[in-house]
Amino acid sequence: MKDKFLKTMTWVHLWVGLLACWIVYIVFYTGTVSFFRDEINLWNQPAIHNIQAQEQRIAAQKDQLINTISYLSQHAENAPNWRITLPEPRIPYLEFGYAKAKEPGQRRSQYINTQLDPNTMQPLAPFRETKGGAFFYQVHYQLYFLKAIPGRWVVCIASFFMLIAIVTGIIIHKRIFKDMFNFKKNKGSRAWFDAHTLSSVLALPFHLMITYTGIMTLIFMLFPYPAQSTYDNGVRDFYNDTTPKNTLTNNAKGTAPLVDITHILDQVYTKWPNADIRQVLISKPAMAASTVTVLVSSDKALRDQIPRIIFSGASGELIAKSQDELSNSKALYEALNSMHTGRFADPLLRWLFVLGGVAGCIMIASSCMLWAKRIREKNKNTPPSFGLKLVEGLNLTTIMGLPFATCGFFIANRLLDPMLAGRADKEIDAFFAAWLVIAILALLKRDTTQWRITAYLNAIACLAVPIVNAFTTEGNIISYALNKQWALFIFDALFLLSSLIFIIQSKKLRTVKSPANTAKNKRHEVSND
Repeated sequence: MKDKFLKTMTWVHLWVGLLACWIVYIVFYTGTVSFFRDEINLWNQPAIHNIQAQEQRIAAQKDQLINTISYLSQHAENAPNWRITLPEPRIPYLEFGYAKAKEPGQRRSQYINTQLDPNTMQPLAPFRETKGGAFFYQVHYQLYFLKAIPGRWVVCIASFFMLIAIVTGIIIHKRIFKDMFNFKKNKGSRAWFDAHTLSSVLALPFHLMITYTGIMTLIFMLFPYPAQSTYDNGVRDFYNDTTPKNTLTNNAKGTAPLVDITHILDQVYTKWPNADIRQVLISKPAMAASTVTVLVSSDKALRDQIPRIIFSGASGELIAKSQDELSNSKALYEALNSMHTGRFADPLLRWLFVLGGVAGCIMIASSCMLWAKRIREKNKNTPPSFGLKLVEGLNLTTIMGLPFATCGFFIANRLLDPMLAGRADKEIDAFFAAWLVIAILALLKRDTTQWRITAYLNAIACLAVPIVNAFTTEGNIISYALNKQWALFIFDALFLLSSLIFIIQSKKLRTVKSPANTAKNKRHEVSND
Protein backbone atom coordinates (compact mmCIF):
# COMPACT_ATOMS: atom_id res chain seq x y z
CA MET A 1 0.00 0.00 0.00
CA LYS A 2 2.82 2.37 0.92
CA ASP A 3 4.74 1.58 -2.29
CA LYS A 4 1.61 2.14 -4.38
CA PHE A 5 1.04 5.51 -2.71
CA LEU A 6 4.66 6.57 -3.36
CA LYS A 7 4.42 5.48 -6.99
CA THR A 8 1.23 7.51 -7.39
CA MET A 9 2.85 10.56 -5.81
CA THR A 10 5.91 10.10 -8.06
CA TRP A 11 3.69 9.97 -11.14
CA VAL A 12 1.79 13.09 -10.03
CA HIS A 13 5.03 14.93 -9.23
CA LEU A 14 6.53 14.04 -12.61
CA TRP A 15 3.61 14.95 -14.86
CA VAL A 16 2.19 17.88 -12.91
CA GLY A 17 5.69 19.37 -12.78
CA LEU A 18 6.40 18.75 -16.47
CA LEU A 19 3.11 20.05 -17.85
CA ALA A 20 3.43 23.46 -16.18
CA CYS A 21 7.20 23.81 -15.77
CA TRP A 22 7.84 26.27 -18.61
CA ILE A 23 5.03 28.63 -17.62
CA VAL A 24 6.08 28.36 -13.98
CA TYR A 25 9.68 29.11 -14.99
CA ILE A 26 8.55 32.27 -16.80
CA VAL A 27 6.48 33.29 -13.76
CA PHE A 28 9.35 32.63 -11.34
CA TYR A 29 11.92 34.38 -13.54
CA THR A 30 9.88 37.53 -14.14
CA GLY A 31 8.67 37.55 -10.52
CA THR A 32 12.28 37.45 -9.31
CA VAL A 33 13.19 40.33 -11.63
CA SER A 34 10.13 42.25 -10.39
CA PHE A 35 11.48 42.38 -6.84
CA PHE A 36 13.77 45.09 -8.26
CA ARG A 37 11.05 46.81 -10.27
CA ASP A 38 11.90 50.27 -8.88
CA GLU A 39 15.61 49.79 -9.61
CA ILE A 40 14.78 48.80 -13.20
CA ASN A 41 12.70 51.98 -13.53
CA LEU A 42 15.66 53.95 -12.20
CA TRP A 43 18.12 52.41 -14.70
CA ASN A 44 15.70 52.88 -17.59
CA GLN A 45 15.48 56.65 -16.97
CA PRO A 46 18.94 58.29 -17.26
CA ALA A 47 17.34 61.65 -16.44
CA ILE A 48 17.12 60.66 -12.75
CA HIS A 49 20.51 58.95 -12.38
CA ASN A 50 22.22 61.93 -10.77
CA ILE A 51 19.53 62.89 -8.27
CA GLN A 52 20.99 62.91 -4.77
CA ALA A 53 19.03 61.28 -1.98
CA GLN A 54 17.36 63.83 0.30
CA GLU A 55 18.78 63.94 3.81
CA GLN A 56 15.48 65.19 5.28
CA ARG A 57 13.09 63.58 2.81
CA ILE A 58 10.02 63.30 5.08
CA ALA A 59 10.50 66.77 6.57
CA ALA A 60 10.50 68.27 3.05
CA GLN A 61 7.20 66.69 2.02
CA LYS A 62 4.92 69.45 3.31
CA ASP A 63 6.70 72.21 1.35
CA GLN A 64 6.80 70.01 -1.76
CA LEU A 65 3.04 69.48 -1.60
CA ILE A 66 2.34 73.16 -1.05
CA ASN A 67 4.49 74.15 -4.04
CA THR A 68 3.13 71.54 -6.45
CA ILE A 69 -0.51 72.18 -5.54
CA SER A 70 0.07 75.91 -5.97
CA TYR A 71 1.43 75.25 -9.46
CA LEU A 72 -1.47 72.97 -10.40
CA SER A 73 -4.00 75.52 -9.09
CA GLN A 74 -2.60 78.08 -11.53
CA HIS A 75 -2.04 75.84 -14.57
CA ALA A 76 -4.60 73.01 -14.33
CA GLU A 77 -7.48 74.38 -12.30
CA ASN A 78 -10.14 72.82 -14.54
CA ALA A 79 -8.52 69.41 -14.89
CA PRO A 80 -10.67 66.54 -13.57
CA ASN A 81 -7.89 65.07 -11.40
CA TRP A 82 -4.48 65.93 -9.98
CA ARG A 83 -1.86 63.46 -8.81
CA ILE A 84 1.29 64.13 -6.78
CA THR A 85 3.79 61.33 -6.12
CA LEU A 86 6.47 62.13 -3.58
CA PRO A 87 10.03 60.73 -3.56
CA GLU A 88 10.74 57.43 -1.79
CA PRO A 89 14.03 55.77 -0.86
CA ARG A 90 13.90 53.74 -4.10
CA ILE A 91 12.15 56.42 -6.22
CA PRO A 92 14.28 59.58 -5.98
CA TYR A 93 12.23 62.06 -8.02
CA LEU A 94 9.03 64.03 -7.39
CA GLU A 95 6.25 63.74 -9.97
CA PHE A 96 3.03 65.67 -10.31
CA GLY A 97 0.49 65.86 -13.07
CA TYR A 98 -3.08 66.39 -14.09
CA ALA A 99 -5.54 64.33 -16.10
CA LYS A 100 -6.84 65.39 -19.47
CA ALA A 101 -10.54 65.02 -20.18
CA LYS A 102 -11.42 61.55 -21.48
CA GLU A 103 -11.96 61.19 -25.18
CA PRO A 104 -14.82 59.04 -26.54
CA GLY A 105 -14.02 55.35 -26.08
CA GLN A 106 -11.06 56.08 -23.80
CA ARG A 107 -11.05 53.92 -20.65
CA ARG A 108 -8.64 55.99 -18.57
CA SER A 109 -7.64 59.63 -18.60
CA GLN A 110 -4.23 60.52 -19.95
CA TYR A 111 -1.99 62.28 -17.45
CA ILE A 112 0.32 65.17 -18.27
CA ASN A 113 3.20 64.62 -15.86
CA THR A 114 6.14 66.74 -14.76
CA GLN A 115 9.16 65.31 -12.94
CA LEU A 116 11.25 67.41 -10.54
CA ASP A 117 14.52 67.04 -8.72
CA PRO A 118 13.24 67.21 -5.10
CA ASN A 119 16.45 68.87 -3.93
CA THR A 120 16.16 71.85 -6.27
CA MET A 121 12.49 71.62 -7.34
CA GLN A 122 13.69 72.13 -10.91
CA PRO A 123 12.21 70.15 -13.83
CA LEU A 124 14.20 67.13 -15.02
CA ALA A 125 15.04 66.29 -18.60
CA PRO A 126 12.09 64.70 -20.43
CA PHE A 127 11.53 61.09 -19.44
CA ARG A 128 11.84 58.45 -22.15
CA GLU A 129 8.77 56.35 -22.73
CA THR A 130 9.35 52.91 -21.20
CA LYS A 131 7.43 50.22 -19.35
CA GLY A 132 10.46 49.56 -17.14
CA GLY A 133 9.93 47.07 -14.34
CA ALA A 134 6.16 47.13 -14.88
CA PHE A 135 6.66 45.03 -18.02
CA PHE A 136 8.25 42.14 -16.12
CA TYR A 137 5.59 42.44 -13.43
CA GLN A 138 2.85 42.21 -16.05
CA VAL A 139 4.46 39.13 -17.61
CA HIS A 140 4.68 37.65 -14.11
CA TYR A 141 1.00 37.81 -13.23
CA GLN A 142 -0.75 37.59 -16.60
CA LEU A 143 1.89 36.66 -19.23
CA TYR A 144 1.57 40.12 -20.88
CA PHE A 145 0.02 39.25 -24.26
CA LEU A 146 -3.00 37.53 -22.73
CA LYS A 147 -5.94 39.59 -21.55
CA ALA A 148 -6.06 40.22 -17.81
CA ILE A 149 -8.52 37.53 -16.69
CA PRO A 150 -7.42 34.67 -19.04
CA GLY A 151 -3.78 35.44 -18.29
CA ARG A 152 -4.32 35.34 -14.56
CA TRP A 153 -6.22 32.07 -14.85
CA VAL A 154 -3.31 30.49 -16.73
CA VAL A 155 -0.81 31.72 -14.14
CA CYS A 156 -3.06 30.60 -11.30
CA ILE A 157 -3.51 27.08 -12.70
CA ALA A 158 0.25 26.82 -13.26
CA SER A 159 0.74 27.93 -9.64
CA PHE A 160 -1.60 25.19 -8.44
CA PHE A 161 0.46 22.68 -10.43
CA MET A 162 3.60 24.11 -8.84
CA LEU A 163 2.17 23.77 -5.32
CA ILE A 164 1.15 20.18 -6.00
CA ALA A 165 4.62 19.43 -7.39
CA ILE A 166 6.28 20.88 -4.27
CA VAL A 167 4.09 18.91 -1.85
CA THR A 168 4.43 15.62 -3.77
CA GLY A 169 8.17 16.23 -4.06
CA ILE A 170 8.44 16.47 -0.28
CA ILE A 171 6.47 13.22 0.06
CA ILE A 172 8.45 11.12 -2.44
CA HIS A 173 11.95 12.33 -1.55
CA LYS A 174 12.29 10.56 1.77
CA ARG A 175 16.01 11.35 2.00
CA ILE A 176 15.64 14.89 0.73
CA PHE A 177 17.81 16.53 3.41
CA LYS A 178 20.42 13.77 3.30
CA ASP A 179 20.66 13.94 -0.50
CA MET A 180 21.16 17.70 -0.30
CA PHE A 181 24.69 17.06 1.02
CA ASN A 182 25.42 14.34 -1.54
CA PHE A 183 25.97 16.48 -4.64
CA LYS A 184 27.75 14.67 -7.51
CA LYS A 185 28.97 16.70 -10.45
CA ASN A 186 29.54 15.32 -13.95
CA LYS A 187 27.40 12.24 -13.24
CA GLY A 188 24.83 12.51 -16.04
CA SER A 189 21.21 12.72 -14.94
CA ARG A 190 22.27 12.17 -11.32
CA ALA A 191 23.97 15.59 -11.32
CA TRP A 192 20.73 17.20 -12.53
CA PHE A 193 18.82 15.37 -9.81
CA ASP A 194 21.25 16.64 -7.17
CA ALA A 195 20.97 20.21 -8.51
CA HIS A 196 17.20 19.88 -8.37
CA THR A 197 17.31 18.59 -4.79
CA LEU A 198 19.79 21.19 -3.57
CA SER A 199 17.90 24.16 -5.01
CA SER A 200 14.59 22.73 -3.78
CA VAL A 201 15.62 22.13 -0.17
CA LEU A 202 17.67 25.30 0.37
CA ALA A 203 14.72 27.54 -0.46
CA LEU A 204 11.84 25.19 0.35
CA PRO A 205 10.10 27.58 2.81
CA PHE A 206 10.33 30.37 0.23
CA HIS A 207 8.97 28.14 -2.55
CA LEU A 208 5.98 27.12 -0.44
CA MET A 209 5.34 30.68 0.74
CA ILE A 210 5.66 32.40 -2.65
CA THR A 211 3.53 29.81 -4.48
CA TYR A 212 0.76 29.69 -1.89
CA THR A 213 0.61 33.48 -1.43
CA GLY A 214 0.63 33.92 -5.21
CA ILE A 215 -2.54 31.86 -5.40
CA MET A 216 -4.03 33.78 -2.47
CA THR A 217 -3.56 37.12 -4.26
CA LEU A 218 -6.13 35.86 -6.79
CA ILE A 219 -8.44 34.24 -4.26
CA PHE A 220 -11.41 36.47 -5.15
CA MET A 221 -11.03 35.58 -8.82
CA LEU A 222 -10.94 31.88 -7.92
CA PHE A 223 -13.73 31.97 -5.34
CA PRO A 224 -16.01 34.96 -6.00
CA TYR A 225 -19.09 33.13 -4.72
CA PRO A 226 -19.22 34.48 -1.12
CA ALA A 227 -19.06 38.06 -2.46
CA GLN A 228 -21.57 37.29 -5.21
CA SER A 229 -24.03 35.89 -2.70
CA THR A 230 -23.66 38.88 -0.36
CA TYR A 231 -23.38 41.89 -2.70
CA ASP A 232 -25.47 42.89 -5.70
CA ASN A 233 -22.41 43.53 -7.88
CA GLY A 234 -20.30 40.75 -6.38
CA VAL A 235 -16.58 41.30 -5.89
CA ARG A 236 -16.72 44.93 -7.07
CA ASP A 237 -19.13 45.86 -4.27
CA PHE A 238 -17.08 43.83 -1.81
CA TYR A 239 -13.96 45.87 -2.59
CA ASN A 240 -15.95 49.09 -2.38
CA ASP A 241 -17.23 48.06 1.04
CA THR A 242 -13.74 47.30 2.40
CA THR A 243 -11.93 50.30 0.87
CA PRO A 244 -12.25 53.88 2.16
CA LYS A 245 -14.49 55.84 -0.22
CA ASN A 246 -16.19 59.17 -0.60
CA THR A 247 -19.66 59.11 0.93
CA LEU A 248 -20.12 62.80 1.73
CA THR A 249 -19.49 65.09 -1.24
CA ASN A 250 -20.97 63.06 -4.11
CA ASN A 251 -24.15 65.13 -4.08
CA ALA A 252 -22.43 68.51 -3.66
CA LYS A 253 -23.21 70.86 -6.54
CA GLY A 254 -21.44 73.84 -8.05
CA THR A 255 -17.90 75.14 -7.79
CA ALA A 256 -15.80 75.80 -4.70
CA PRO A 257 -12.13 76.71 -4.18
CA LEU A 258 -9.79 74.01 -2.93
CA VAL A 259 -9.11 74.24 0.80
CA ASP A 260 -5.61 75.21 1.91
CA ILE A 261 -3.59 71.97 1.80
CA THR A 262 -1.94 72.82 5.12
CA HIS A 263 -5.31 72.37 6.83
CA ILE A 264 -5.46 68.80 5.52
CA LEU A 265 -1.81 68.03 6.26
CA ASP A 266 -2.22 69.20 9.85
CA GLN A 267 -4.92 66.56 10.33
CA VAL A 268 -2.71 63.89 8.73
CA TYR A 269 0.21 64.74 11.01
CA THR A 270 -2.11 64.78 14.02
CA LYS A 271 -3.06 61.19 13.28
CA TRP A 272 0.42 60.09 12.16
CA PRO A 273 3.07 62.52 13.54
CA ASN A 274 5.86 60.92 11.47
CA ALA A 275 3.76 60.22 8.40
CA ASP A 276 5.70 59.29 5.26
CA ILE A 277 3.31 60.49 2.56
CA ARG A 278 3.57 58.55 -0.68
CA GLN A 279 0.92 60.14 -2.85
CA VAL A 280 -1.82 62.78 -2.86
CA LEU A 281 -4.77 62.41 -5.24
CA ILE A 282 -7.14 65.33 -5.78
CA SER A 283 -10.41 64.74 -7.62
CA LYS A 284 -12.46 67.58 -9.15
CA PRO A 285 -10.23 70.26 -7.61
CA ALA A 286 -12.41 73.24 -8.56
CA MET A 287 -15.73 71.69 -7.55
CA ALA A 288 -17.73 71.53 -4.32
CA ALA A 289 -17.60 67.71 -4.69
CA SER A 290 -13.79 67.64 -4.69
CA THR A 291 -11.86 65.17 -2.55
CA VAL A 292 -8.25 64.97 -1.38
CA THR A 293 -6.91 61.45 -0.78
CA VAL A 294 -3.64 61.13 1.14
CA LEU A 295 -1.77 57.81 0.91
CA VAL A 296 0.72 57.12 3.70
CA SER A 297 3.45 54.48 3.91
CA SER A 298 2.53 51.50 6.07
CA ASP A 299 6.05 51.66 7.58
CA LYS A 300 7.04 48.07 6.65
CA ALA A 301 3.91 46.60 8.21
CA LEU A 302 2.50 43.48 6.56
CA ARG A 303 -0.19 45.47 4.74
CA ASP A 304 -0.47 45.39 0.98
CA GLN A 305 -3.06 48.19 0.75
CA ILE A 306 -1.46 51.55 1.54
CA PRO A 307 -3.30 53.34 4.40
CA ARG A 308 -5.26 56.36 3.15
CA ILE A 309 -7.36 59.24 4.43
CA ILE A 310 -9.99 61.01 2.33
CA PHE A 311 -10.94 64.66 2.94
CA SER A 312 -13.44 67.02 1.40
CA GLY A 313 -11.50 69.31 -0.93
CA ALA A 314 -13.91 72.19 -0.33
CA SER A 315 -14.07 72.13 3.48
CA GLY A 316 -11.13 69.96 4.57
CA GLU A 317 -13.52 67.76 6.55
CA LEU A 318 -12.49 64.13 7.13
CA ILE A 319 -14.68 61.82 5.00
CA ALA A 320 -13.18 58.35 5.38
CA LYS A 321 -10.00 56.55 6.35
CA SER A 322 -8.41 53.11 6.38
CA GLN A 323 -9.13 50.92 9.35
CA ASP A 324 -6.58 51.29 12.12
CA GLU A 325 -7.22 47.75 13.34
CA LEU A 326 -7.91 45.14 10.68
CA SER A 327 -10.16 42.15 11.23
CA ASN A 328 -8.36 38.84 11.55
CA SER A 329 -9.36 37.71 8.06
CA LYS A 330 -8.39 41.00 6.39
CA ALA A 331 -5.12 41.15 8.35
CA LEU A 332 -4.30 37.63 7.12
CA TYR A 333 -5.19 38.50 3.53
CA GLU A 334 -3.14 41.71 3.64
CA ALA A 335 -0.18 39.87 5.19
CA LEU A 336 -0.24 37.13 2.52
CA ASN A 337 -0.38 39.71 -0.29
CA SER A 338 2.42 41.72 1.27
CA MET A 339 4.59 38.62 1.71
CA HIS A 340 4.18 37.76 -1.96
CA THR A 341 5.01 41.21 -3.32
CA GLY A 342 7.79 41.90 -0.80
CA ARG A 343 6.90 45.60 -0.71
CA PHE A 344 7.59 45.72 3.03
CA ALA A 345 11.09 44.25 2.67
CA ASP A 346 14.27 46.12 3.50
CA PRO A 347 17.25 45.66 1.12
CA LEU A 348 18.63 42.56 2.88
CA LEU A 349 15.28 40.77 2.94
CA ARG A 350 14.63 41.76 -0.68
CA TRP A 351 17.92 40.14 -1.67
CA LEU A 352 16.88 36.99 0.20
CA PHE A 353 13.65 37.01 -1.81
CA VAL A 354 15.68 37.33 -5.01
CA LEU A 355 17.99 34.47 -4.03
CA GLY A 356 14.92 32.36 -3.27
CA GLY A 357 13.57 33.21 -6.72
CA VAL A 358 16.88 32.25 -8.34
CA ALA A 359 16.80 28.93 -6.45
CA GLY A 360 13.25 28.42 -7.75
CA CYS A 361 14.42 29.00 -11.32
CA ILE A 362 17.24 26.47 -10.84
CA MET A 363 14.81 23.98 -9.31
CA ILE A 364 12.40 24.25 -12.24
CA ALA A 365 15.11 24.30 -14.93
CA SER A 366 16.91 21.27 -13.47
CA SER A 367 13.64 19.30 -13.34
CA CYS A 368 13.01 20.04 -17.03
CA MET A 369 16.55 19.01 -17.92
CA LEU A 370 16.37 15.92 -15.71
CA TRP A 371 13.25 14.62 -17.47
CA ALA A 372 14.81 15.03 -20.93
CA LYS A 373 18.16 13.61 -19.79
CA ARG A 374 16.62 10.47 -18.33
CA ILE A 375 14.47 9.83 -21.39
CA ARG A 376 17.57 10.25 -23.55
CA GLU A 377 19.52 7.78 -21.42
CA LYS A 378 16.63 5.31 -21.33
CA ASN A 379 16.15 5.35 -25.12
CA LYS A 380 19.72 5.96 -26.19
CA ASN A 381 19.60 3.29 -28.89
CA THR A 382 16.44 4.61 -30.56
CA PRO A 383 15.72 7.87 -32.39
CA PRO A 384 14.24 10.59 -30.13
CA SER A 385 10.46 10.88 -30.10
CA PHE A 386 8.53 14.01 -30.98
CA GLY A 387 7.69 14.51 -27.29
CA LEU A 388 11.36 14.43 -26.31
CA LYS A 389 12.28 16.88 -29.09
CA LEU A 390 9.46 19.18 -27.94
CA VAL A 391 10.61 19.11 -24.31
CA GLU A 392 14.24 19.71 -25.29
CA GLY A 393 13.22 22.59 -27.57
CA LEU A 394 11.07 24.22 -24.88
CA ASN A 395 13.91 23.77 -22.37
CA LEU A 396 16.38 25.58 -24.59
CA THR A 397 13.88 28.27 -25.60
CA THR A 398 12.78 29.03 -22.04
CA ILE A 399 15.94 28.61 -20.00
CA MET A 400 18.33 30.31 -22.42
CA GLY A 401 15.81 32.52 -24.18
CA LEU A 402 14.57 34.56 -21.22
CA PRO A 403 18.02 35.97 -20.22
CA PHE A 404 18.75 36.82 -23.87
CA ALA A 405 15.36 38.52 -24.24
CA THR A 406 15.94 40.49 -21.03
CA CYS A 407 19.22 41.81 -22.40
CA GLY A 408 17.46 42.76 -25.63
CA PHE A 409 14.92 44.75 -23.62
CA PHE A 410 17.56 46.81 -21.80
CA ILE A 411 19.78 47.31 -24.85
CA ALA A 412 16.73 48.58 -26.76
CA ASN A 413 16.06 51.03 -23.92
CA ARG A 414 19.45 52.62 -24.56
CA LEU A 415 19.59 52.44 -28.36
CA LEU A 416 16.09 53.56 -29.32
CA ASP A 417 15.57 57.28 -29.89
CA PRO A 418 14.32 58.75 -26.56
CA MET A 419 11.72 60.79 -28.45
CA LEU A 420 10.51 57.89 -30.62
CA ALA A 421 6.73 57.57 -30.58
CA GLY A 422 5.60 54.32 -29.03
CA ARG A 423 9.13 53.45 -27.93
CA ALA A 424 7.86 51.54 -24.88
CA ASP A 425 6.20 49.05 -27.23
CA LYS A 426 9.39 48.91 -29.30
CA GLU A 427 11.36 47.87 -26.20
CA ILE A 428 8.89 45.07 -25.61
CA ASP A 429 9.10 44.10 -29.30
CA ALA A 430 12.88 43.83 -28.85
CA PHE A 431 12.35 41.52 -25.87
CA PHE A 432 10.15 39.10 -27.81
CA ALA A 433 12.26 39.37 -30.98
CA ALA A 434 15.36 38.34 -29.01
CA TRP A 435 13.41 35.48 -27.46
CA LEU A 436 12.28 34.41 -30.94
CA VAL A 437 15.92 34.16 -32.05
CA ILE A 438 16.59 31.54 -29.36
CA ALA A 439 13.33 29.74 -30.23
CA ILE A 440 14.41 29.47 -33.89
CA LEU A 441 17.80 28.09 -32.84
CA ALA A 442 16.00 25.54 -30.64
CA LEU A 443 13.76 24.59 -33.56
CA LEU A 444 16.78 23.88 -35.75
CA LYS A 445 18.76 21.89 -33.21
CA ARG A 446 18.70 21.05 -29.51
CA ASP A 447 22.00 19.33 -28.82
CA THR A 448 24.95 20.39 -26.65
CA THR A 449 26.41 22.49 -29.47
CA GLN A 450 23.22 24.58 -29.59
CA TRP A 451 23.32 25.07 -25.82
CA ARG A 452 26.92 26.23 -26.10
CA ILE A 453 26.02 28.67 -28.88
CA THR A 454 23.17 30.16 -26.87
CA ALA A 455 25.44 30.40 -23.82
CA TYR A 456 27.90 32.44 -25.91
CA LEU A 457 25.05 34.62 -27.19
CA ASN A 458 23.87 35.26 -23.63
CA ALA A 459 27.42 36.04 -22.49
CA ILE A 460 27.79 38.61 -25.27
CA ALA A 461 24.34 40.09 -24.63
CA CYS A 462 24.90 40.41 -20.87
CA LEU A 463 28.28 42.06 -21.48
CA ALA A 464 26.70 44.41 -24.01
CA VAL A 465 24.19 45.87 -21.53
CA PRO A 466 26.70 47.79 -19.32
CA ILE A 467 28.88 48.61 -22.35
CA VAL A 468 25.99 50.10 -24.33
CA ASN A 469 24.90 51.95 -21.20
CA ALA A 470 28.39 53.47 -20.80
CA PHE A 471 28.43 54.71 -24.41
CA THR A 472 24.89 56.12 -24.44
CA THR A 473 24.70 57.81 -21.01
CA GLU A 474 26.97 59.90 -18.82
CA GLY A 475 27.50 57.06 -16.33
CA ASN A 476 29.20 53.68 -16.21
CA ILE A 477 29.93 51.04 -13.62
CA ILE A 478 33.12 52.82 -12.46
CA SER A 479 31.46 56.22 -12.04
CA TYR A 480 28.54 54.57 -10.25
CA ALA A 481 30.94 53.08 -7.70
CA LEU A 482 32.83 56.37 -7.26
CA ASN A 483 29.60 58.34 -6.80
CA LYS A 484 28.08 55.66 -4.53
CA GLN A 485 25.16 55.09 -6.89
CA TRP A 486 24.83 51.56 -5.62
CA ALA A 487 21.56 50.62 -7.32
CA LEU A 488 23.01 51.46 -10.76
CA PHE A 489 26.35 49.86 -9.88
CA ILE A 490 24.73 46.59 -8.81
CA PHE A 491 22.54 46.61 -11.93
CA ASP A 492 25.56 46.71 -14.26
CA ALA A 493 27.57 44.37 -12.02
CA LEU A 494 24.86 41.72 -12.17
CA PHE A 495 25.00 41.72 -15.95
CA LEU A 496 28.79 41.38 -15.88
CA LEU A 497 28.48 38.52 -13.41
CA SER A 498 25.85 36.86 -15.60
CA SER A 499 28.14 37.20 -18.62
CA LEU A 500 30.91 35.45 -16.68
CA ILE A 501 28.52 32.64 -15.66
CA PHE A 502 27.47 32.07 -19.27
CA ILE A 503 31.12 32.01 -20.38
CA ILE A 504 31.85 29.35 -17.75
CA GLN A 505 28.78 27.43 -18.89
CA SER A 506 29.90 27.50 -22.53
CA LYS A 507 33.37 26.25 -21.57
CA LYS A 508 31.86 23.44 -19.49
CA LEU A 509 29.61 22.45 -22.38
CA ARG A 510 32.63 22.19 -24.67
CA THR A 511 33.72 19.09 -22.73
CA VAL A 512 30.25 17.49 -22.72
CA LYS A 513 29.35 15.08 -25.50
CA SER A 514 26.04 15.59 -27.23
CA PRO A 515 23.51 12.86 -26.34
CA ALA A 516 22.55 12.51 -29.99
CA ASN A 517 26.16 12.15 -31.09
CA THR A 518 26.89 9.72 -28.27
CA ALA A 519 24.00 7.49 -29.30
CA LYS A 520 25.07 7.71 -32.95
CA ASN A 521 28.64 6.72 -32.09
CA LYS A 522 27.45 3.75 -30.05
CA ARG A 523 25.24 2.52 -32.90
CA HIS A 524 28.20 2.91 -35.25
CA GLU A 525 30.42 0.87 -32.90
CA VAL A 526 27.79 -1.88 -32.69
CA SER A 527 27.47 -2.07 -36.48
CA ASN A 528 31.26 -2.32 -36.85
CA ASP A 529 31.37 -5.19 -34.37
